[in-house]
Amino acid sequence: MNPMNQRAERPNAHLFNVDLLVESESAAKALERLLRLLNEAGFADYRINSGAELGRLIAALEAQAEPKPIPVPAESGARPPEPSPMGSPVMRRIADSIASNALIRISVNKGAGAKLNMPCRVIKLDEAAQSLTVYHVDEKQVYTFGLNEIDEMN
Repeated sequence: MNPMNQRAERPNAHLFNVDLLVESESAAKALERLLRLLNEAGFADYRINSGAELGRLIAALEAQAEPKPIPVPAESGARPPEPSPMGSPVMRRIADSIASNALIRISVNKGAGAKLNMPCRVIKLDEAAQSLTVYHVDEKQVYTFGLNEIDEMN
């Protein structure tokens, strides 16, 4: 069905363009709050065109930064630092998914036989916490998983 015909068939439907400022401690929590409010409001439909551009600044800064090796004294017996996980193909793929806002499917193993398979968009990668925050496109919910819980990304 042509969207223009839908409007003609729905004379009581009205379309608004709105910019909203949501204050929260993180962009992911702000997005989660916005989605919850939109879902609870009972609108016939909605589309978020911008604002969830998480990770693009980080990706741009990382692309500009030159690697800085950390010297390790030979007599300490310590192993040299391992390369950043962001250099791995998986981490680069996650960063690319964030930057392009691509739709992906992940398989998650929550343990005790609980497995999830969901279509989602990656919102944030937290290397320090080893976690991935995703937006489940079907449920319109935000979830955070440990990287060790993710079995597969397509």
